[in-house]
Amino acid sequence: MSEQKAPLPIMPATTVLLLRPKANGVAGFEVFMVVRHHKIDSFSGALVFPGGKLEDADGDPRVRARCVGAEGMTDSELKFRIAGVREAFEECGILLARKRGATDLIAAAELAPIETRWRQKLTDDEANILDLVEAENLELMVGGMVPYAHWITPPMVPKRFDTWFFVASAPVDQVALHDGSESVDSVWIDAAQAVAEADAGKRTMVFPTRQNLLMLAESATVESAIETSRRRPVVTVLPVLKDIDGKKYLTIPENAGYKITQVPRENA
Repeated sequence: MSEQKAPLPIMPATTVLLLRPKANGVAGFEVFMVVRHHKIDSFSGALVFPGGKLEDADGDPRVRARCVGAEGMTDSELKFRIAGVREAFEECGILLARKRGATDLIAAAELAPIETRWRQKLTDDEANILDLVEAENLELMVGGMVPYAHWITPPMVPKRFDTWFFVASAPVDQVALHDGSESVDSVWIDAAQAVAEADAGKRTMVFPTRQNLLMLAESATVESAIETSRRRPVVTVLPVLKDIDGKKYLTIPENAGYKITQVPRENA
């Protein structure tokens, strides 16, 4: 009798779509994306949104006490958002936070020394989000993290994730830049342009990223993209491999909000 393999663990993860208007009065908006290091085992070399796995400290109740807009969120819902704030800071230096008691997001000049003190420590797991918010007396603006999508990696993939995607407006004066370790390049890019460059072979892009960019491209402004996300129900997407007319297709739920619901397996 052959041994039955244990099911692969599914790791909770979070991803952030940071948006900003195009510069110089040009219509439309851009999303911040990074290019994964070729030695990273997940999405090696691909153009992706900033994000990563959840950490224990993301769910610490002491962090909840330092969150703005967390009212009514379950501990699980909040933990994914806190992880998103942390990952955005680690991967691109954007911090969706304010000084405790302030009304505005932390400005670039005030953020610079905080980034120097904490960004690398967080990346190297020498500190966590609780350490940061307590030492710098910060409040995390989790209310601005709007649920956008929810994808679960299918069983045939070697490494599986349960990933929540969030959309947020990037602070106007903070500068986003890749971390140089997990990601080796970064770009603010029009969603439709990113897909076109991937289709032309200029960029590597995985199926969920392409799908979410196509949906993002349906909005005309940052405000409409965020408002559409607030109104649209989030349907969990667990891609399924199906045999259609003798060919393998990766399919997703038709009610998930995506125009394309099936692609040949080799194109996913």
